[in-house]
Amino acid sequence: MNIETFLKNKILHAIKKIGLDIQEGEVVLEHPKDETRGDYATNAALQHAKRIGLKPRDLAAKIVEEIDCSGLVKIEIAGPGFLNFFIASNTLQAIVEDIISQDRNYGRGMPKKRKINVEFVSANPTGDLHLGHARCAAIGDSICRLYEFAGYEITREFYVNDAGAQVNKMGASLRARYLNEFGIDASVPEDGYHGLDLVDIAKLVKEIHGDKLVADTEANMKTFIQEGIRLELEKIKKDLADFRVTFDLYSFETDVRKDGKVEKTLQDYREFTYLDNGATFLRTSAFLDDKDRPVVKSDGSYTYLMPDITYHLEKLSRGYDLLVDVLGADHHGYTNRMRSALMMKGYPAEIIDFELVQVVRLMKGDVEVKMSKRGGTTITLRELSEEVGVDATRYFFVARAATSHLDFDYDLALERSSSNPVYYAQYAHARLCKLLETGADIGLDISAKNLRESSEINLLKHLQEFPITIESCAKTREPYKVATYIQKLAGLTHAFYTECRVIDRDNPELSQSRLALCKASQIVMRNALNVLGVTAPEQM
Repeated sequence: MNIETFLKNKILHAIKKIGLDIQEGEVVLEHPKDETRGDYATNAALQHAKRIGLKPRDLAAKIVEEIDCSGLVKIEIAGPGFLNFFIASNTLQAIVEDIISQDRNYGRGMPKKRKINVEFVSANPTGDLHLGHARCAAIGDSICRLYEFAGYEITREFYVNDAGAQVNKMGASLRARYLNEFGIDASVPEDGYHGLDLVDIAKLVKEIHGDKLVADTEANMKTFIQEGIRLELEKIKKDLADFRVTFDLYSFETDVRKDGKVEKTLQDYREFTYLDNGATFLRTSAFLDDKDRPVVKSDGSYTYLMPDITYHLEKLSRGYDLLVDVLGADHHGYTNRMRSALMMKGYPAEIIDFELVQVVRLMKGDVEVKMSKRGGTTITLRELSEEVGVDATRYFFVARAATSHLDFDYDLALERSSSNPVYYAQYAHARLCKLLETGADIGLDISAKNLRESSEINLLKHLQEFPITIESCAKTREPYKVATYIQKLAGLTHAFYTECRVIDRDNPELSQSRLALCKASQIVMRNALNVLGVTAPEQM
């Protein structure tokens, strides 16, 4: 049972009995800042009084007269017409049985008839994943986990940019490293890729092909590009899998560009294009963009936008109700030009949405760490995960809104203390598991009928909010709010077992109720951490 839904239904029923027809979304509940003013409050009387021709306090009084008070201790009218609700203990206690009976499904939403494609990471296969990719991976995957737990049908997609100037530079850089393996003096192009990861790739190419690629031919360069992409992508996939991120689908830019697909798309858009100084422009300013955008350069080559439009149209042809692109914040100018392009083909602007992930800095004390120990350029996902752990890395990346800049506190991530938010949450889970193990012989009273202390009630109130938190966070794609929920849950859990003696063999009935509360809290903490791709250890 969800108490907010429980209360809203009571309020709706009472207002309808008075003669006013309103919908569930028109009733807003909040927690009073002062706990003496109840567990929940609503301004429904103030909001709807004019519609029924009553003063707010008079409407509030009528609502109280008509409302079903079962499950409530009392209702108070406050101020100009606020209604404060005091929930009965047995109503809250019933949550424990709900949680334990549903276990891993507690908080899971009903299946929704909505197919969503989430594209994230989509790093060029030209080198290791850096911190920016890592944060996009953590946030993108957590969004997908949120969506799935809330009941949506999700496809995780990685778009491989395996065409264009960047992969050509990678091929040339790889060739130089390959020649070095044979003692041939060759330099990586100045604008190429200088990271030492390509040295390892070059060794693999040498193992596969021997010296067959030494000659400077077009065919050999094509092989360097193909092998470089293949081997870099394998490495990216492994690093992401180790980070608990997998994809349902990998799409390739070369597939988008073949068989005249881009040319056909351009032809389909001819009514929205015009020529200017030999270049072809798309009239995106007629929709949401601040100016028109080039799609074909004066030399006849495509800008990145035209293949991207083709790719997004292809995604939509698969029947998705929503496309979500998780991109770096430097793509802020991209959003409206893509929306505009899709609107030209009759799609609503909201068919696509974007999560723009701000930059992250790795900080040790007050000093920013920029250089990779291995590659010499930037810190990689692999290095950070190995040094501070996958759990801490993922949690720190998602614990702040994607729109916020993040200073990743390296030293804090390694701390085994309550100051470290992921350690604090995991320790709470492990402590609950230990209590359940110690009290296994006592048993559980899932009716939780003996829970009356303030720390117990506060914990119960928070536990029942988990399903609503999941639903809300999924709709807004804000996994950081799940982390906020987790931190409060950890705090309330610590307060509960500090203030209440959980295992008291002289009072087994009370212990059974408190152990049941421990079990419910453990389930919710585990489920919440899983949504963020973080483990819930039983021992620490």
